[in-house]
Amino acid sequence: MRHNRSINHLGRQAGHRKALLANMASSLILRKRITTTVAKAKALKSYVEPLITKSKDDSTHSRRVVFSYLKDKNAVAELFRTVAPKIADRPGGYTRVLHLGFRQGDAAEMALIELVDFNEAALATAPKAAAKKTTRRSTKKAETKAEEPVAEAAAEPAAEEPKAE
Repeated sequence: MRHNRSINHLGRQAGHRKALLANMASSLILRKRITTTVAKAKALKSYVEPLITKSKDDSTHSRRVVFSYLKDKNAVAELFRTVAPKIADRPGGYTRVLHLGFRQGDAAEMALIELVDFNEAALATAPKAAAKKTTRRSTKKAETKAEEPVAEAAAEPAAEEPKAE
């Protein structure tokens, strides 16, 4: 029975579990999406989201704290350089877990975990806000009133010319 166990131990000792989550978090940050089992994806989500929140503050202390979890300087650099600026205005929910079905060999339930702001397919289909035009209405009315008499005056002489011949 679980009896107040707050995290999924994933059938591993503490050191193995920490190494597994650190490696998966590094892979997620570098590749932006990975495929794994649902249990590992859920554990990874709760592991990596506080690190992404910590990366919003680009200070030496926060870099050292994140490095102590990830243990990969390339992943830390990628997190602070590309991921953090893109998610700066998002208040949370940086990852998405999509269920894929069952694995062929052992029927384990598989999932795809990805960083939300880096999914190009979802961003392309999302409706974009129309660019707000900042024009004064008085100029539009003045332009249409000014154009109408000119157009009418040009149309009348053209109609009169065939009559003169």
